[in-house]
Amino acid sequence: MTPSEPYRCHIFLVPGFFGFADLGDVRYFAHVERFLRDALRARGVEPRLHMARVPPTGSLTRRAAALVEEISAADPRIEDVHIIGHSTGGLDARLMCAPGVELPTDVPVEPVAARVRSVIAVASPHRGTPMAAWFTNRLGQPLLRLVSAATLRVIQLGGVPRRPLVRLLRALRPTAGLAGLDGGLLDSIYRDILHDFGPESREQLSRFFSEVTADTALMAQLGPQAMDLFNAKATARDGVRYGSVVTRARPPSMRGMVKAGLRPGMQGTYALYQLLYRISGAWTPADVHDDLMQRRTLEAAYGDLPDPTANDAIVPTRSQVYGKVLRAVWADHLDVIGHFSGARLEPPHHDWLHTRSHFDRSIFEAVWSDVADYALGVRPRRTSRGPQPM
Repeated sequence: MTPSEPYRCHIFLVPGFFGFADLGDVRYFAHVERFLRDALRARGVEPRLHMARVPPTGSLTRRAAALVEEISAADPRIEDVHIIGHSTGGLDARLMCAPGVELPTDVPVEPVAARVRSVIAVASPHRGTPMAAWFTNRLGQPLLRLVSAATLRVIQLGGVPRRPLVRLLRALRPTAGLAGLDGGLLDSIYRDILHDFGPESREQLSRFFSEVTADTALMAQLGPQAMDLFNAKATARDGVRYGSVVTRARPPSMRGMVKAGLRPGMQGTYALYQLLYRISGAWTPADVHDDLMQRRTLEAAYGDLPDPTANDAIVPTRSQVYGKVLRAVWADHLDVIGHFSGARLEPPHHDWLHTRSHFDRSIFEAVWSDVADYALGVRPRRTSRGPQPM
């Protein structure tokens, strides 16, 4: 590379168990992709950005194998690879890079893993999440469909229709709690949410959710006990930088419910958030091994060291810590990849859930600037000579 040439690299963005790299007009990493491309070019880097397609709820080994195959197919003339995984996507990247790992693929894993320079996990369940086990019980499958459909509806159209939210709000009224939920009711609300999509989109989404619910191998692997075995296997590879972005949502409260206002949309999504936060807070890890620097980063960000109940409505906060903590922020699980409130921004951002965590565009840009710098080992300043070592 001559001094005038930009540094070229592949960057793979790996989605979590909500599972869609893109689905119809919905793009999981749309805001991340746009920001990273501009931020990296400002640093003298020419990235090839790839949206990895991994089986949404397939096993970790299947997902890691799919990632190997995608990287193997990328232009080999550009040797350096950086992987950024959101949620379960961070685990896929760790497993793929583990020395001596055996995966269900005909592609030789070692030459592909040897190209990886950095792995950054964003809100990933390195020590498991109780949400995974809950999604496998009697109410879990209809709840997973409902949450996924609501997520897609919000990201694509900016909100969820009033009728299903009112029905959900009634089911989750304080006097009923989890007892107000019923599988038939959740399926009915799910169909209401899909109603505003066109026939072609509804068919595509129904097919997608059928595939998701037919293969639930991943859910069984994300419990705290199962993740102990994963961590024993997915050891770090020499020469790879490992980092993490940690998220923590504001705990739901009566004050938060009042602040949400009287609109059914706000109240309905806040009620759904309360349910998800309650489930994700039932985390009982065998042990937590944050090192001193990790603890200091968390304490500086949050004013205290989060206890095991703290979470982002999907993953416990302390479960997300791995390698160097690049940044810890107040955010829910999808805020951090751009799905937060900002309809007046260009392009607009649509909030997944109203959690009142106050994540905004300035925090989003700070997080992903840190990710770009750490992934590439560059100083955060413009240069015409490619990345400069940190």
